[in-house]
Amino acid sequence: MSSAAHDEGAHAGHGHAESPFIQHHFDDGAHQFESGKLGIWLFLGQEVLFFSALFVAYIIYRHNHPEIFEYAHRYLDVRLGAINTGVLILSSLSAAWAVRAAQLNQRRALIFCLAVTLLCAFGFLGIKYVEYAAKIHHHTLFGKRFAPHEAPDGTEIEQPDGNPGKDAKGQPTAKEPLNTVGGVKAQPIEGSKGPPPGTAPVVPGDPSASKEEPASAQAGVGVLPAIEAQKAAGAKIDTESSARPPPNTGMFFTIYFLMTGLHGLHVLAGVFVFIWLLWRAAKGHFGPKYYGPIDFAALYWHLVDLIWIFLFPLLYLIA
Repeated sequence: MSSAAHDEGAHAGHGHAESPFIQHHFDDGAHQFESGKLGIWLFLGQEVLFFSALFVAYIIYRHNHPEIFEYAHRYLDVRLGAINTGVLILSSLSAAWAVRAAQLNQRRALIFCLAVTLLCAFGFLGIKYVEYAAKIHHHTLFGKRFAPHEAPDGTEIEQPDGNPGKDAKGQPTAKEPLNTVGGVKAQPIEGSKGPPPGTAPVVPGDPSASKEEPASAQAGVGVLPAIEAQKAAGAKIDTESSARPPPNTGMFFTIYFLMTGLHGLHVLAGVFVFIWLLWRAAKGHFGPKYYGPIDFAALYWHLVDLIWIFLFPLLYLIA
């Protein structure tokens, strides 16, 4: 037997005649598909662990500071979040349908499903761009960059200089003392330095000082924010009627931008993958004997969809 015939027999024996896209180190198409399926599941497993760290951070901060989440989530647009949820669910359906079309050798249906998935991905990113642009415009950003001029209900937030803001009708809001928040008086803390903000320092031994004033206050101590005092007393925190944001509200948007931004990067990665698949589908590379890349990309896209299904209620539907 000639070397050419031997090579041809070996080539056929390894199942490479099934498709030119089956690599030489696999026995046949089924072997390559199962290996790829195991690889994509391992990849998705580490993606779940990757996002789990952010979900744990969310749980911890929400448990310790529920007033921040109850207040800040009202800055988010539930309608846009719901539309994006529907868009991703539709794209997940079209991705699954694309796998079936490849298995049945339906080239036009495959191209159509991949195109729908790609358009939905672009639509999701477009809506997310609108949301991010609104956050930048209204200064509802992460960390110390959180400095909005209006509360979620449209009431102007009182500025640090003590000037009263205006409500949604343009009327001045009632000015509160600097040592109160939402009409609740702040409580003193022993060991703090300086008098309470907005109050005259208490002079030790001053007969005008109230006898009921604790010794720590007579020594000139700091104050807890009123919301912290409410939490310590076990009272329900009213975040709906308070125009001023709770302390450290920017932490909510830190978590929001981390979780939605990382998810958005995964959507963007999926866009490039589906563009590549669409190009290959147009060239007729996929069929009943070779559809692994379509199946693997669909699995990845289902995870992207599933993560958003968790993010939407956790961030937008807190109340």
